[in-house]
Formats: sequence, structure tokens, C-alpha cells
Amino acid sequence: MIKGEVQAREGRIRLIVRGSRGREQEIEAVIDTGYNASLCLPPTLVAALGLRWKSFGRGILADGSECLFDEYVANVVWDGKERRVLVDEADTDPLIGMALLSGYELRMEVRPRGKVAIKRLRPK
Repeated sequence: MIKGEVQAREGRIRLIVRGSRGREQEIEAVIDTGYNASLCLPPTLVAALGLRWKSFGRGILADGSECLFDEYVANVVWDGKERRVLVDEADTDPLIGMALLSGYELRMEVRPRGKVAIKRLRPK
């Protein structure tokens, strides 16, 4: 189970992101249920981790506009296991998206310092 806390009406969790040449960093990320991909990191963190560039991505923002961004490869420690994910680069706080949450139950107490719990779903 992954645990976190609600701060400023945002569910937040901490996780370790690993890049190339053994670089790693623990980050605090906002859970964004409107974001369909796995993980979004700011350019400074992508550079600090030395992430390997994979491709260009295209997305539609909440205002309906389209944007292009770079995609990188990283490993994250998710629920105690290392998992390879695509990382979208954007000038924002780190974000956890629905692709990383797939197969898990998300519970949040939406109040100051409320609990956040992410628990693996059992197969049907």
C-alpha cells in the first residue's frame, strides 16, 4: 500500500524516481485524476536524473488546447517494486496520472492533512 496526505486540497504521495547511471531522487507528487499518462516531471528534475529521451508526445490540456512535450524513460518504486514508466516533461509540479494508478484503488480524505491510500486491487 502507498500512503500519502492531502495538502491544499491535493492528494500527494512520495516516491523514488530512478534515472540513468544510478541517479535517483525521492519526490513528492500530486495525484491528478485528469492526467491519463503515468508521471509528469519538470525539466530541472528530468535533467538532474539524467533521464533517457524516448520520443515526443502530444496532449490536450484542460482548456482544450494541444501541446507537444518530450517523453523520457525512468524507473519508479511503486508499491515496493521497481516499475519502468514513460515520463512527460512539463513545467509543473510532479504529477501522478491514471496510467500509474491502473489496477489500484485510490482513497482520499479530502480535508486538511487527510489520509491518502493507494491499494492494489485483487484480480477478478
